[in-house]
Amino acid sequence: MPSVSFASDTRTGQKVDNGGDKSTSRNGGQLDGNTSDSESGRICRNGGGDRANVSPQLRVPTAMPSLARGFSLVPERLGKRGSYKKQGNKGMFGCEAAMQLLAYLAALLTLPFSLFMCLKVIAQYERAVVFRLGRLVSEIPKGPGLVFVLPCLDNVKTIDLRTFTFNVPTQEVLTKDSVTVAVDAVVYYRIFDPVMSVVNVEDANRSTRLLAQTTLRNVLGTVDLYQLLTAREQIAHLMQDCLDTATETWGVKVERVDIKDVRLPIQLQRAMAAEAEAAREAKAKVIAAEGEQRASVALKAAAMEIGECPIALQLRYLQTLSSISDEKNSTIIFPLPIDLLSLFHQKFSGNEGSSSSRMDSSHSCSSQDENKRTTGPPPPPPREAQQQRPPTPRQYIAPQKLESAEEDLI
Repeated sequence: MPSVSFASDTRTGQKVDNGGDKSTSRNGGQLDGNTSDSESGRICRNGGGDRANVSPQLRVPTAMPSLARGFSLVPERLGKRGSYKKQGNKGMFGCEAAMQLLAYLAALLTLPFSLFMCLKVIAQYERAVVFRLGRLVSEIPKGPGLVFVLPCLDNVKTIDLRTFTFNVPTQEVLTKDSVTVAVDAVVYYRIFDPVMSVVNVEDANRSTRLLAQTTLRNVLGTVDLYQLLTAREQIAHLMQDCLDTATETWGVKVERVDIKDVRLPIQLQRAMAAEAEAAREAKAKVIAAEGEQRASVALKAAAMEIGECPIALQLRYLQTLSSISDEKNSTIIFPLPIDLLSLFHQKFSGNEGSSSSRMDSSHSCSSQDENKRTTGPPPPPPREAQQQRPPTPRQYIAPQKLESAEEDLI
């Protein structure tokens, strides 16, 4: 007996029959092997009513459905909008059709007064989502301009398509490096699909605001304090991507997110200020030391150049004198020639040599005295030598010479 293969598209709920007499599928392609053919289509009939084994082949869509045409990513609504006509009851045996007919007749009979109730004005920045007896009338929102509605049957939801702005309340966030900071932000968003914003979520604006608060805390909890202070723009882009992905099924587009303020504890602010000041002082000292080193190298090279040329030294001397004389001070400068200074230098060096020789001689004399002190006085000569020594003649001074010497002294 030939086998029957079954495939179902999970996005549209279309029925596909490959070789069998009858095959049906429920919405979403859900299959149950224990149900009848009216429920799942797993049982096929061939002639005498024999049952055949079925090998289902489910085709999962490789790409996410497009959101621009009103698809919903909610699993319970994974299908086209407007498919309510194929599901559920058929309007309670024509009651809906009868009510619509009566509404049209009432509008015609009460003309022109009924126009004030049947016509709605939709602004350029608004769109109208119309529900008739609780069901969506059209997948495409109506407006701008005049929109015809049936009184007592149609319910109109007006959606504003302009950009909304709100401030995220200040959030106490614990960063990745365990620092508590207070952060607030600004979020800009708009509704790009009015039907999805009404069908898929109760209040798109309130839901977006609450989601922004939780997303801010979650994103900032994955970064440290340094990244939070230096990479605000990247964190804002990351938060925008997270919000945009989460609100896409609501028909909301997050256009921009800005981190407005980051407040740190006072103790942490003082510590960071002290650290920054110390870093600046260290950098200034390093720069000053490098400048002094370069200046010393240049000064050394200039001194070597001036030392090789005496004329350059004299010019430098005169330049220094002129710079000093320009200043208003009471200092008197006596310019001296370089040659005279060199003579003084030579003389000073000679005096240093003589003083050094004197110091050497005094040092030798002191050494002799020390030797005398250690060895004691020399022994007296023997008596025989004293007796043989001739007597010393006494010098005779005339009285006239003595008088002249006394006059000289006086």
